[in-house]
Parts: sequence; C-alpha cells; structure tokens
Amino acid sequence: MTKACLKKRIDTAAGRIPADLVIKNARVVNVYGGTIIKGDIAVTDGCIAGVGAYEGKTVHDAKGKFAAPGFIDSHIHIESACVTPEEIGRLLVPCGATTIIADPHEIANVKGLEAITYMAEAARETALDIKFMLPSCVPATPFEHAGASFGAEEMTKALKDKGILGLGEFMDYPGVVAATESALDRLFAAHEVGVHIDGHSPGLSGLALNAYAAAGISTDHECTTIEDMHERISRGMYILMRQGSACHDLEVLLGGVTPQNSSRCLLCSDDRQPKTILEKGHLDEHLRICVRHGIDPITAICMATINAANCFGLSDRGAIAPGLRADIVLLDDLTGFGVSQVFIKGQLVAEAGKYLPVVTRVSSTAMESSFHVKDFSKKKLKLRLRSDKVYVIDIQPGGVTTGKGTARVKLGADGDFVYDENADIVKLAVVERHQNTGNVAVALLRGYGIKAGAVALSIAHDSHNIITAGTNDKDITFAVESLVEQGGGVVLVKDGAVLEAMPLPVGGIMSNQSGEWVDEKLNTIHEIAHRELGISEDVEPLMTLSFMALPVIPELKLTDMGLFDVASFGFIPINVK
Repeated sequence: MTKACLKKRIDTAAGRIPADLVIKNARVVNVYGGTIIKGDIAVTDGCIAGVGAYEGKTVHDAKGKFAAPGFIDSHIHIESACVTPEEIGRLLVPCGATTIIADPHEIANVKGLEAITYMAEAARETALDIKFMLPSCVPATPFEHAGASFGAEEMTKALKDKGILGLGEFMDYPGVVAATESALDRLFAAHEVGVHIDGHSPGLSGLALNAYAAAGISTDHECTTIEDMHERISRGMYILMRQGSACHDLEVLLGGVTPQNSSRCLLCSDDRQPKTILEKGHLDEHLRICVRHGIDPITAICMATINAANCFGLSDRGAIAPGLRADIVLLDDLTGFGVSQVFIKGQLVAEAGKYLPVVTRVSSTAMESSFHVKDFSKKKLKLRLRSDKVYVIDIQPGGVTTGKGTARVKLGADGDFVYDENADIVKLAVVERHQNTGNVAVALLRGYGIKAGAVALSIAHDSHNIITAGTNDKDITFAVESLVEQGGGVVLVKDGAVLEAMPLPVGGIMSNQSGEWVDEKLNTIHEIAHRELGISEDVEPLMTLSFMALPVIPELKLTDMGLFDVASFGFIPINVK
C-alpha cells in the first residue's frame, strides 16, 4: 500500500471523500461484539474504510440484508472435489466462501513440489483467495509408495515462499509422539520459518496428546467425539469441525460448543464433492446445521470467519471493520443463510448463486502421464491363505474409519479366497502406480456390498495408487487394466465389459471439466454401482473405497505394501494367528 492509498482510506473513513463503493442499508454482523449494526459499509481500494453513514461513487443497496464477513473454510482438499482450483472457486464463491485453507497433499503425493506450483498458478485464476499449506507428509507414511517424496530441506525452502501459509496436517502422529528424527526434522522446518502447523491426531489422548500439542501443532480436524474436542481445546488447540461429503462430525461436536470455548471452534469441509456443493452448498450449509443445533447465529458466523482468521494469522480479514479486506457476504437471513451477493476485495463476484468472473484455466499438461504400473497380472491377486480364519477390513457407514474384523471364508484348493454371494466379503487390492515397483497388495473387505463385477479408482488417499474391489479376479484385472489405459479416474466393470468410466487426467485424481460435468458423471457412476454391481445403498461407492488405503485413519487399511493395522502402526498378516 502506498502513502497516497493510506491517505485515501483515512479520508474515506472520515467521510471527507466518497468511497469507491458503498453497500447501503445493511445489517452488519459484528463478530467482535456479537451484535447487529445497522449502517452502510464504505469500501475503498478493496478494503473496508468504515461502517456508518457514507456516500460512494458506486452504491449497492443491500435492502436490509445481513452483511457477514466472507466465509473461511479452515481445511479443505481441492482435489477431493475432482476439479482444479479454478473450478473450485467457481463452485464455492456463490456459497459465500471468500477464503479457503487448502492442503494439496493429494496431488503432491502424485507429482511432488511441481504439483504445488501448478496448484498455485491455477489458484490465481479464481476470485476465491486460496491459501495453501505445504503438505507435511509426502508420502503420508513410510508404509506405502507415493509418486513423490520431499524432506525437511525441500520443505524449509518451500515454506519460505510467501505463497505458503504453513505446514499441512501432520498425519504421522505416532512419529511426533515418539519424536522420531523424520518427524522432528519436518516440524523443525516449520518452527525455523515460524509458520502455523496443522494437525491430524485421531484417537490421541492424555500424555500422547500433550506431546503432539507440545510439538507446536495447533489444530485438529479429526475429532469425532465431544470428549476428544474438549481435551484438545484444553491443550490450547483449535478444533476444525468437519462436515464433508464422507465425514459428518459437525453435528456431534456442536453439542460440545459453549460460550467459553466457541472462539476455539472453526468450520471446515476437508473433502467435499461437487454433488454435495451443488445440492447442499458449502459453509452456508454448515451454518444452517449450527443454528438447527441451537448455536447462536452470530456465534456460528464467528466460527466461519473471525475464528479461522485468528487461528491462521490472517489479520486482514474475518470481520467487517475498518482496514480489513472487503470480503463481504450478503445473507437473506440468519437461519437459512441464503447467499444473495458475494464481494471479494470490494468486487461483486457472485449473485443469486452465479459466479460472475470469466473462468480461465491454466495448462495442466505437466500433471498428466502419472501411471507407471509394472507387470500387473491376474496372478498377483491370488491369496495363499493358511486357514479360513482371516482379518477383514470392516467398513463403518458414515465415515472413513474402519474396523478390524475377523471372519471365516471359503478357500479354494490352492488356498485362495473364494467369493461367497451369501457373505458380504470381497477382495480389495492396491496396485502401485508411480514407481514401477510391481507391488500389488490384496486383502479382504466387508460391508461394501458389491455382488458382481469390480470397481477401480486411481483415487486412493493419500498416495493415490490404484485401489480396486470386486467379486472375481477376472473383472478386477480388467478394471485395473482399463483404468491404466484411460489414464486414471474411475472404472466400473462387469462380465469383462466397462459399464461406466470417468477419466481424471490431472494426476489421475482431478478432471479438467466443470463441476457439473463431474457431478453428472458421478451421479451416473453411483446409480450403476448400486443397480448393476449391487453396492450397498448406504455406502458411497467411490469415496468409501478411496479411503480404504489411508494408513493414518484407524483401524485396518491396505497399502501397496500390505495390510496395515493403524493401532499398532505396522503390517499384519491376513490370517488370524
């Protein structure tokens, strides 16, 4: 800001000169005092000059609508929407989002630091202010093969980039608690630069949680109980209450919000698909849920705005007050939170659910050609079991955690698993696709409900190898081969034929099409998955499967290296001893 700009702002605030823009007749949500202020909002050079009685060169009549600060999503993975940054802006801004804190660890696990450069370039093409965290764990754990790996030296260099807000969710929580050299090196890189560190600590408690917080990790979005939430707040952490497409923790955690602790509570979506955004919205839906559960509307808005700004050190936003960015959302009311207009830096960017700027996309060519699968064949799917008593990964409906189940299964003469249509147990396989290792790991999955054919995805959190489940080896093999041939995405097969497919050319995890195109494809895929393959109606067929390879969410998961027990943080055999 120049001295002349500063003088203009002061003169505008004092009423000596007209504002560039005045939003008149607004009921301003005062997040500092928990009140509503009637008045005009004066904007100059993209900043708020004041709230009161003002005249402006341009006037926008709010007609009595509520003016709230722009919403801030405190933790989101853009890639989980299967769209690029330019497109996520087009989808989220009409819902009131003006800032998101994005962790690009999905694409970073595929393409490394090059992917973060691509995401930052793409983000510049949207009105939405996308603040990027540097992924802390690439790969997420040493128990899988990803497409990239970077350590403390590369992280220190990247963190010094002014475009990086902090260190993304530290998923290696056992490494933090044990103070391993690897964890210490990465943590120290963030401390050396002096940036925020995001957390990820499902199930941690007591002294282990103390150790995690003592490392300088100040947030967690993995709370699933009020007890977890209160314990973390008592340790000085912020709680990011999640309402995504797969995980719905917000409604449970709202029961633990009090007037005393609400300032430590934030709203986030983590993973949110286009279908959810187009049908339910974004943080506007979070706010509706908050009010339905008895949270005061202004308190709810604070959790979507000023609390996030305070948590992440974004001192230039989060409220409607002199000197802050003119990120303003006009709301019809404080119960339904219908978004009427959205201003970002004083520019009208969305109205009546429509994104107004022209969408320009950067080239994603460098993010393609991400498949290097060595010697995959049907024979690699064989299980040679010693007995019929096995561990199974039990799907838990409504979330991404799994159970460590046991079962007795049918065996063939060679000790291989034989699918039984009367038992809801099928083969699950992860095929390494980045480094030509030839790794194929096979386990057993219960609760998916598939009764015919196979599903294969190149979305498998967080390393994004190929994950596939099916009732027979032939269809599983065909699904994997078809997926590789199309360059990644989603494939549904039955009886040796492709029923439906969705290519995702950007790293094998994102489309270069619109959110509506992705939504239409996903709707078709879901319908076919349930109707033709028999996948349970209460299971989201793709997102559920994609999280079966994430070895930092309890309890059993499968990586390209084997069956992983998150509780013991080590591999286990399929046979029960």
